[in-house]
Amino acid sequence: MEIAKIFPGCLRGALAGDDWQEGLEEIRVRVGRPVEFLYDTGNKYLLRKEAGGVFAGARYGEVYGEESGMRMADIAEMLNYISNYSLYAYSEEVKQGYITIEGGHRIGLAGSVARENGEISAMHHVAFLNIRIAHEKKGCAEEVMQFIRDGDSVYNTLFLSEPGAGKTTLLRDCIRLLSTGTKEVQGMKVCVVDERSEIAACHLGVPQNDLGPRTDVLDGCGKAEGMRMLLRAMSPQVIAVDELGGREDFLAVEQALYSGSRIIGTIHAGSVRELSEKPFLQGWVEKQMFGRYIWIRRTPGGGRCTQVFDAHMERLC
Repeated sequence: MEIAKIFPGCLRGALAGDDWQEGLEEIRVRVGRPVEFLYDTGNKYLLRKEAGGVFAGARYGEVYGEESGMRMADIAEMLNYISNYSLYAYSEEVKQGYITIEGGHRIGLAGSVARENGEISAMHHVAFLNIRIAHEKKGCAEEVMQFIRDGDSVYNTLFLSEPGAGKTTLLRDCIRLLSTGTKEVQGMKVCVVDERSEIAACHLGVPQNDLGPRTDVLDGCGKAEGMRMLLRAMSPQVIAVDELGGREDFLAVEQALYSGSRIIGTIHAGSVRELSEKPFLQGWVEKQMFGRYIWIRRTPGGGRCTQVFDAHMERLC
């Protein structure tokens, strides 16, 4: 895994093997604290030791100590590796708070921000990193595809879940399957608005994830603006978009629906009931603009469970 290459030399000894990779979902790097590895079944910590780093403990209190925490110099070294010693080349991404690296892994950044004319112009003193491990789980959407397909077309579909439950992973595989098609159903023209490079995981413009042979990607573009651009230029049958949230997003979705394109997207929600509590979503539910709502939740063992609802919010499975 190329992730090991972005860590400082003082920790690479502990990452020489493969046992730490299985089930890994995130790595949290924080100045003054041990590196935290989050798995689908729990977590563990990588201590910064003079011996070259060592994994220890499952509880933060058991491993905390001044000698075990990351230093600003360690994080600066990681940023050099992440950007290939050209952090300035990623200035636009840094302003958005993330960098996507080869392999599709997205690295969130936090620290001190600088503002100009009321907008973030740069980020200085980066002291926190969130390395989200790219997971391309091909086939994970096959079970729900029978509910999403509508003859030769698809239902307008929303994937709902709390953060980290896997809705983007499910959306990604859904895109691949719709684009590829089957022996019975021809593949569709799918256009993706990938504002934060989480769906296609483009690196230098090239998607790192398999989204199928008939998929076009607009990377790094705002969702509302991107949907309008695709409608004008790419004649999409399906538009896929991740993490709808702002007022402009909802207005652009409605424009796309009235233009004849289908929409598949994701949205943060703590439960299906929240749909009727959010102003824009409430209107969509009342107008039955979406034919399918797919609720995803994490099970106690680290797996995922899905429930499918129709336009009337009646459960199908």
